[in-house]
Amino acid sequence: MIWLGLGALGLVLAALVLSDGGDTLGGGLSPDMLANIAWTGTILALIVAGFWRQFRASPLRNIQALAAWGLIGAALVLGYSYRDRLQDVSARVMGDLRPGAAVDGPGGTVTVTRRSDGTFRVRGQIGGASQDFLFDTGASSVVLTAENAASLGFTPRPDEFTARFSTANGPTSAAPIQLDSLSVGSITERNVNAMVARPGALSGNLIGQTFLDRLSRYEVRGDKLVMTQGR
Repeated sequence: MIWLGLGALGLVLAALVLSDGGDTLGGGLSPDMLANIAWTGTILALIVAGFWRQFRASPLRNIQALAAWGLIGAALVLGYSYRDRLQDVSARVMGDLRPGAAVDGPGGTVTVTRRSDGTFRVRGQIGGASQDFLFDTGASSVVLTAENAASLGFTPRPDEFTARFSTANGPTSAAPIQLDSLSVGSITERNVNAMVARPGALSGNLIGQTFLDRLSRYEVRGDKLVMTQGR
């Protein structure tokens, strides 16, 4: 193998020596291009010769290594070809393992898995800060507990609790606010009207109609809550 490479290099050198000094040789190749081809061919011949020598010394082991690399390459090609499907499957698995986690899907959809207590606890973000919400179609607004609102910088004065709404413990009052952004998975809504409940009135945040009405649709499919980004 190495003698073939050296022979090819010798032929190229002979062609360069015997040329008439023109800009091109036979076939339209310039002397520089032909020299580059000869140099590259010689390097490849040396590499192939070294590999062939090792292969002949231990053919079975090298065949096994080639087969292993071939399988790895095939797996990488298949993984790249089906990367979108694999990402979707992995996202669904993570959603099942972590109920409440927002799983992005095709067409601007976000899916949340029902918790073991039968409720949908939605994990969202307000201005980049993570917050958990109870999905509540009966709530006319997004409602934050006083404690969670305070952690986000909302501390209404006592005279600002002017809005009335009902809870499981009966009617109470809340202070209207506006959220710069509220995100659930890939769905982001801006300038969302919300309320801050009086201290002790709620045990958790509610995600209600001031967010849900902005979606194209939302529906419950078995143990999945599917929300679709508004247009």
